[in-house]
Amino acid sequence: MSTVKPDSQIRQEVEDELAGNAAIDANRIGVCVSNGIVTLSGNVASYAEKLAAEKSAMRVSGVDAVVVKLDVSLPQNDRRTDEDIAIGIRGILDWIAGLDEYSVKVKVEKGCVTLTGELHDAYRSRVAEQHIAHMRGVVGVANQIRIRGEASSVDIEQNIRKAIQRHTERELKHIGIQIEQGKVALSGRVTSPAERALVRGAALGTPGVTAVDDRLRVA
Repeated sequence: MSTVKPDSQIRQEVEDELAGNAAIDANRIGVCVSNGIVTLSGNVASYAEKLAAEKSAMRVSGVDAVVVKLDVSLPQNDRRTDEDIAIGIRGILDWIAGLDEYSVKVKVEKGCVTLTGELHDAYRSRVAEQHIAHMRGVVGVANQIRIRGEASSVDIEQNIRKAIQRHTERELKHIGIQIEQGKVALSGRVTSPAERALVRGAALGTPGVTAVDDRLRVA
């Protein structure tokens, strides 16, 4: 029988996880935990650091959700004009196979990037977002790209479960999968943060999936 990890222990482990990540300045980030929900506050030097902090917190066993209240304060030498950022993004999109100026539109306002348009799969959308998130000068990314998925909810669920089994080498019957218009909600318990990441990744990589709501808990 598993025991519930106290908030004080979760907080210490999250702080240790942040401090152990070379991409994060943990001294600028405050950690608060209430009933397994972690709130990160403070300032970071880049949007990539903000994402890294969120992922680090999510890796800790006992964390049910992460609320991110981190402000991105770019160093002076990392600041770029919106036009310069937009030009750089277009270069990234041109580099990714299957993307062109007609399928994805880019808007940049004060360093915040918004992606719109339609694609046939979520993979290219995710690759584009990940590359843009690590660009110098970017303070936020809103990925509003729509995925044209024709698979039924039953087909999507079956494909997700097959993908999970391929990645984990076992069938996770205790994982709940709900699908509505291509949006997948994952629930249930997994044995480790690594298994949680595998399940989420399997869902994200399934054709027809447009978004994943990760409600999994690490037992």
